[in-house]
Amino acid sequence: MTGVAWTAIALLGATLFGSLYYLGSKIDSLGARLDSRIDGLAGRIDGLETRIDSLGARLDARLDTLANRIDTHLERHAG
Repeated sequence: MTGVAWTAIALLGATLFGSLYYLGSKIDSLGARLDSRIDGLAGRIDGLETRIDSLGARLDARLDTLANRIDTHLERHAG
C-alpha cells in the first residue's frame, strides 16, 4: 500500500514540476514577444516626437506673427 502512495506522490510531483516548467517557458516567450512589441512602439514614438517638434516650431512662428500684428494694431490706436 505504501508503494502505491509513493507512486501517486511521485506522479503528482512530476506533473506539478512539468506544469511549472511549461508555464515558465510560456511566460518567457510571452515576455520576449512583449519586449519586441515595446521596442517597435519606441520607434513609432520617436517618429511622433519629430512631428510634434515641427508642429511646435510652426506654432511658435505663427504666434510671433500674431504678436507682431497685435503690436502694430495697438501702436496704430495708441498713437
